[in-house]
Amino acid sequence: MAERTEACGSCTGDCNTCGTSDITVTVNMDDGSVVECAILTIYEAGGKEYIALLPLNDEGEAESSEVYLYRYTVTDQGPTLENIESDEEYEIAADRFDEMLDELQYEEDLGSE
Repeated sequence: MAERTEACGSCTGDCNTCGTSDITVTVNMDDGSVVECAILTIYEAGGKEYIALLPLNDEGEAESSEVYLYRYTVTDQGPTLENIESDEEYEIAADRFDEMLDELQYEEDLGSE
């Protein structure tokens, strides 16, 4: 599914506190292609952890506004990503991510007043 890149160093699974910037993961897509993605955030929704990834082009820039969402867990072997198989679970994860974006926009709007 996805692999941590060496940019993470000795990853503990907590991307919010490790102090490394520009962390990326390599995602092996179902069609056999490989996509390098920036980690936007790791968050909780419905009692599970999820990760939001932004696909990058060869220059390390966002190709579009498309975001990939995966279930995120940390095991003894390190962080792992899993596909979200059910529509219900995907809706829970996507709704929470959208709420976070709305909260961020609201905070930015308050700061610009």
